[in-house]
Amino acid sequence: MANLKKDNLSIIETIALSVAIIAPTAAMSVNVSLMAETASFSAPLIFFISMIVVGLVSYSVIKFNHYFSSAGSLYTFTQKALGNRFGFLTGWALLLAYIMLAAGCCAELGAFFSKFLNYFGIQIGWFPLAAIFSIGIIFLGIMDAKLSTRIMLTLEGLSIFLILILSVVILFKVGSTKGLSSMPFKTNGNSFSTLASTSVLAFLSFIGFESASSLGEETRNPKKFIPLAIGSAVFVTGIFYLLSSYSQVIGFGLDAKGLKALSSSSLPLTDLSTKYISRTFGIFLLFSASLSCFSCSLGSVCAGSRILFSMSKDGILTKKLSILHKKHNTPYVGIILITIVALVLQAILFNKDGIEAFNYLATIGSLAIIVSYIFTSIGAIVFFKRTKEINNLSIVMPILSIITLLYVLYANIYPIPAFPTNIFPYIVLAWLILGFIINEKLTRIAKGIVLDISSESVH
Repeated sequence: MANLKKDNLSIIETIALSVAIIAPTAAMSVNVSLMAETASFSAPLIFFISMIVVGLVSYSVIKFNHYFSSAGSLYTFTQKALGNRFGFLTGWALLLAYIMLAAGCCAELGAFFSKFLNYFGIQIGWFPLAAIFSIGIIFLGIMDAKLSTRIMLTLEGLSIFLILILSVVILFKVGSTKGLSSMPFKTNGNSFSTLASTSVLAFLSFIGFESASSLGEETRNPKKFIPLAIGSAVFVTGIFYLLSSYSQVIGFGLDAKGLKALSSSSLPLTDLSTKYISRTFGIFLLFSASLSCFSCSLGSVCAGSRILFSMSKDGILTKKLSILHKKHNTPYVGIILITIVALVLQAILFNKDGIEAFNYLATIGSLAIIVSYIFTSIGAIVFFKRTKEINNLSIVMPILSIITLLYVLYANIYPIPAFPTNIFPYIVLAWLILGFIINEKLTRIAKGIVLDISSESVH
């Protein structure tokens, strides 16, 4: 069986995949305004708490990467610690997260690029644009991973630089006139349940930090580079989120009028650019946000295809998913499959606004990846106990992450949120039940084959 291209990626390309899927620009282009609808001015506080929680989860992921270098990422780690059943469920949940993120970011891409074209008098709906960009995602996903990751990093790096410029300008202008306030880092009357349920959007902004693990078979010196890539993705991006979310909140204003403007803005960065710099800068920032969404969708497809590749190599899924491209050694079957499924999901929501479609799909993906993080954290406790590496950090860090993540899941079930958000946790549950049934069926088939072989050898 063919393998992924070994020692193909440097530390730069490895970091690139995590940063691309996290897509800081895409996250800051819409998530703060969505969070303001339920948590008012407290988005920076939620990002700060979420960064700490994701940091706790990243501890287990980083530790696992010191032991295993596999395209399977969290699927492989949990499988080694908790066995095939929980390994499959972790990979299954992670796969749903990547599919939903690929679909959601592509919908967001269509929405942003549609609005960008509107400035030039061109009217095209978000879904046709998303369908066109999906072709490019397939093409670049199949190409050598070195090329695709560098393209993703370049696109995201440009976008982040522009947002940093905007953030600094806002901080300077607001600070020199009204003065800076600590209000965005307070609860502002929000309950812990509200902050927790809203934090799903913050977790969404960090989804992908673990994706560098899926390059374990393609990265040079993976046990050194991948932990470095993961740590950088979490904390450097987290600091960027704190700066950007804070500047957005104070940029719109810390009063009822400012909150209404922020929560109702579909393009907060563009609106702020027009207010504090220029309309042209806002249009250019909108274009760069489109590029960020493209890199996020591309990165999600690439990471998801490698999960499918690992499951296929392990004999859990059809062997066709482990077929590699003859020239580029990339899992092209999985890339095409995930992109098509993502496009179908977008088609189902084509009558919705592209940003709304993104919110639906990405929220489901966030809940799914939280399940993966919980299984991985449990696996970390079991694995490091087995390897006699139990110490205070090895116990405390995973336990704290499990408790926090369970509370976030609970807060998204009760109090019961409005439709359709109330059904999202049950979509994830249905997916996990389907995965459990598939795994049990495949396990019985595999056992039957082994028994048949054994009986034939006896005779």
